[in-house]
Amino acid sequence: MYLIRGQNNIKLFKKRFPEISLSATIGNFDGMHLGHKAILEKVKKNAKEKNLSTLVIFTEPHAAEYFSKVNNTSPPPRIIPWRDKLRLISENGIDFCMLLRFDESLKSMTPEQFTEKILEELQIKSLTIGDDFKFGKDRKGDYQFLKNWGESMSIEIDKTDTIKVDDQRVSSTRIREALISNNFKNANAMLDWHYSYSGKVVYGNQLGREIGVPTANIWIPKQKLPISGVYAVRCLVDHAKYLGIANMGIRPTVGGTRPVLETHIFDFEKDIYGRRITVQFIEKIREEVKFDSIDLLKSQIKKDIEDAKKILD
Repeated sequence: MYLIRGQNNIKLFKKRFPEISLSATIGNFDGMHLGHKAILEKVKKNAKEKNLSTLVIFTEPHAAEYFSKVNNTSPPPRIIPWRDKLRLISENGIDFCMLLRFDESLKSMTPEQFTEKILEELQIKSLTIGDDFKFGKDRKGDYQFLKNWGESMSIEIDKTDTIKVDDQRVSSTRIREALISNNFKNANAMLDWHYSYSGKVVYGNQLGREIGVPTANIWIPKQKLPISGVYAVRCLVDHAKYLGIANMGIRPTVGGTRPVLETHIFDFEKDIYGRRITVQFIEKIREEVKFDSIDLLKSQIKKDIEDAKKILD
């Protein structure tokens, strides 16, 4: 999948792919849930019918993250980092992605300017959006605006119906709430994949090995995720599945400040530094807390392991 990094690279994209016309969509696509997949299926269907290539346009950072920084408020957590978003979009069979930097310039762009400077420049011939999609300055752009624009430009504008799980609309907000409240069954039903985090194993402070509980450590991006604390987990290493326990947090007992995912894999002794693993979250055991001593931490980890094995049994 080819990534277009920003509006300034549209000309380079067109130069490299001069004959391409596009079936596209726009959105955050945080989590790649059932609603997102329905949109992508329609994008691909329209592309096949009209001999077009497919494109997903999303912003970085999310608009909510940008406004929270401006207003000095706490941003909503992301379901997945943007690199995982790219991977999931690619796995869903999309040809191209465009990352638009959400900044003052994009925030101030009217719907008319957005369609002219971005959508028309990209040679989009079909555009599919979610039923709640809004864009442009003050969110004045919507389906009806795009429908009128599309008719004037001979561009097909399509939208998807609401996707529901348990008679409620599937949304990234609902999924975040489910993950925060430890309702992985509900979150996974809306995602249509098992909520997990992947990354390369890096060297830590080796404390886990010293206390007899070696861990595989993965650094976490600066954006806040909707999970924190100690979890019973499944781990995928080289396509093999293992059981384990993981702590998502800053490790306050040892003076940590940077978020990290520490995973202790049961009955596992392989050297996997530098290798990519996937950690699937099954159930939360407790919140991360600061202990007064390493011995107290060690005692709690022993109990956590026992609790995790009961959950995973």
